[in-house]
Amino acid sequence: MRCFSFNCWGKLRSIIDRAALRTGLIAAGALIGAMAALPAYAQRADSKSEPIVVQPGAPGQPTRQLPASTRAVLPARSAKDVEFMQGMIMHHAQAVEMTAIIESRTANKNVRLLGDRIRQSQSDEISFMKRWLEVRGEAVSPQMDMADHQHHTLMPGMLTAKQMDALKKAKGPEFDRLFLAGMIQHHKGALVMVEDLFNTAGAGQDAELFNFASDVDSGQRAEIRSMETLLAEKP
Repeated sequence: MRCFSFNCWGKLRSIIDRAALRTGLIAAGALIGAMAALPAYAQRADSKSEPIVVQPGAPGQPTRQLPASTRAVLPARSAKDVEFMQGMIMHHAQAVEMTAIIESRTANKNVRLLGDRIRQSQSDEISFMKRWLEVRGEAVSPQMDMADHQHHTLMPGMLTAKQMDALKKAKGPEFDRLFLAGMIQHHKGALVMVEDLFNTAGAGQDAELFNFASDVDSGQRAEIRSMETLLAEKP
């Protein structure tokens, strides 16, 4: 259709302008969409980058960024650390053996509850000590010859074969007395072992071992107080 009037040309120009505007908006929308996608792409690319390893600084000192190849290293240990863990496994094992005979020897509820608590806690600690040694490539039991066997198995506080035999034969109130007195002796021996560890130069610096030994000390002191109270009670 031909259009020569002013009004007709105006309408045509308006149609052209609106079409151009729509084309521009579409192009702009596409550009904005592409720009919006960039952060997501950048984020995905960043997620493939190597992790950042940061080493906290000492008090008052800044942190340091370490190479991505940095690997964790177990803290240094002393021969005394290994000896303590190996010895405490055997020490705890006798305590677990003592608690195993409670059920058939006494009906005392307090002694039974105490025995259950000691058996559970010391069994869990034996598992922890074994893992600690195994991770560090150390034997769970110390290497010893026959001359050293008696010395190593009777560590501080451990009951002798005669004491264990008497405990296994006793019943009722007599068993309660022997058990409580024997376990107090046993726990006090563990405290000696912890003290010996911390008094040895260079020993007890490993954080896991330090926390464990400290827990043994505080836990067994609390149990000693409980057992002394029970032992003082009249049957």
